[in-house]
Amino acid sequence: MPPLPPPPPRPHSLAEDGYAIAIGCAFIAMGLMLLKQANLVTGGMAGIALLLSYLIPYPPAALFLAINIPFFLFAGRAMGVAFGLKTLFANIAILALGLAMPMALEVARVSPFFAALFGGSIIGFGILAIARHGAGVGGLGVVALILQTRRGWNAGRTQMAGDAVILLASLPLLSLHRFGLSILSAAAINAVLIVNHRPGRYIGH
Repeated sequence: MPPLPPPPPRPHSLAEDGYAIAIGCAFIAMGLMLLKQANLVTGGMAGIALLLSYLIPYPPAALFLAINIPFFLFAGRAMGVAFGLKTLFANIAILALGLAMPMALEVARVSPFFAALFGGSIIGFGILAIARHGAGVGGLGVVALILQTRRGWNAGRTQMAGDAVILLASLPLLSLHRFGLSILSAAAINAVLIVNHRPGRYIGH
């Protein structure tokens, strides 16, 4: 008797999308807070936001939204209106959670190594949750997802190339020790995406 074919994937409901994207945004906001507390940088738009936060007196979550504004229209045109709107929702949620989280959780001390590894990993899982529910976090993440969808390029590896440029830009502001830990944080983000976000691995919609 031949094996039964796998059941067709069932699309996520709007409530499921909203719930998963909110959790992903919370992970990203917490990861940013840990990296900021440890004076580290990372890859992607999170890294650009952290880098700018050391130069101008604005929280990383607010800068994260501001630098992503040009990418919302790009995301909507390249991936569809639903993707663009979900991406906009995700960025607003990251801003709101990033501003509210310090009032709910105060990090008095954090090991820079722990911040790099754990903070980077939860940012990666946050990006993963958002991507698997039809949205992006903007910037390089959107470009990486578009290239994966259209050309089959691995999103994690594509983003890693952009991360290298961002990390090199942070070198004048960081000690060699913190620069090395910033590389670790970017590697942690991309490791999550490389392992878990391969084309054909996830059949949900």
